[in-house]
Amino acid sequence: MSGPGQPGQPGDPGGPGDPGGPLAGIRVIDWTIWQHGPVAGAMLGDLGADVIKIEERLGGDSGRAQFAFPDTGTSPYFEVNNRNKRSIAVDLKRPEGVALVRQLVARSDVFIQNFRPTVAEKLGLDYETLRADNPMLVYGAGSAYGPNGPERTARAYDLLGQARSGLMLKPGTDEVSIADSGLADQMGAIMLAYGVLAALLARERHGVGQRVDTSLFGSMLALRGLALALELMTQDGRVATSTFRRHLGDEPPSRENPGNPLWNYYRCADGKLIAMAMVQSDPHWANLLHALGSPESLAGDPRFASHISRCQNARACVAILDKIFAAESRDTWLRRLLASGDMPITAVNTTADIANDPQAIANNYITWFDHPAMGRTRVPGFPVALSETPARIQRQAPEFGEHTEEILINVLGLTWDDISRLREQEIL
Repeated sequence: MSGPGQPGQPGDPGGPGDPGGPLAGIRVIDWTIWQHGPVAGAMLGDLGADVIKIEERLGGDSGRAQFAFPDTGTSPYFEVNNRNKRSIAVDLKRPEGVALVRQLVARSDVFIQNFRPTVAEKLGLDYETLRADNPMLVYGAGSAYGPNGPERTARAYDLLGQARSGLMLKPGTDEVSIADSGLADQMGAIMLAYGVLAALLARERHGVGQRVDTSLFGSMLALRGLALALELMTQDGRVATSTFRRHLGDEPPSRENPGNPLWNYYRCADGKLIAMAMVQSDPHWANLLHALGSPESLAGDPRFASHISRCQNARACVAILDKIFAAESRDTWLRRLLASGDMPITAVNTTADIANDPQAIANNYITWFDHPAMGRTRVPGFPVALSETPARIQRQAPEFGEHTEEILINVLGLTWDDISRLREQEIL
């Protein structure tokens, strides 16, 4: 892909012959704050794009102070959301500052922002204005509830994205269960990056720039796609029901009565949890009984002789399995179960468990980075493996305004005298 103006600077660390990431040569202007937008920019940077983070001259991204260590000021939140970026600090309340950003956008491929609709318009950084300077621009906007409708300008953050999408409520109940903080922001960022990638491909194939709109609300609805589809795609007023839950009637599934007792989780003697996901459990039942020591309470009871009968008597089956799993530690059960056959069973990990999960490490879902302030440290990796143009963490999150001069000189061709004058005018 080739964009207008000067090419991006991917910072290719691989040496001669290395093509860099798949977005090498693409320049992204990232005017985003907190998590929703910044993570999208970081993902594009992981893929090799030259991402320039625009920060307000006084204060910058408030995310810099979020979860910061008091002694060093280093913030894992800001670091992971803004790696692989360069930072320029500009006063966007001044027309001269906006003009500098517009010049950068005119020489770039992508512009992303996650401010409420009307904010960009008031500053002259809206799509219509920027595409007049750069018709091939891909303009990505991440909002709370979407670009249309009566709440298009409503203020919202991560928790409200979880709430509005229904994720906070356990199915069929009014019981609230808040997921990880930042989940809606993260999903919104993934969808924004996904939309930008699609638009870049469309530009390459069809020669068109365009606006990409995503939202916290829409992204979380996509995450809950199956549940939403079941609610929408009814027949004669009936909601489609899984075969192993039909006997529940109107009763919502629960851990004690899940419909299928082998699609459930169990607590072991050490308090740790184990999960199994045997959609059709008959092929696994004999192996499971063997691993559990062939208890008569299960093996000799006709209520548990088949998949259907186990589903119909799920509550009784779960009660027996609870007692069995409570007798040994999780590691003991995992060894026995995994040695007894190819069964879909795993640990229910805590976040601390995930940090040392051998499978996460083997696939670089967790990786290492040499950070100048934190030293060699573990960080979340990139979840997609590309055989020829892999994603990379090439640089840590930037210091506030760290690359201002470098960007203005190399991208816009300004001189040191120009920069000195802008500083004297308090635009930089």
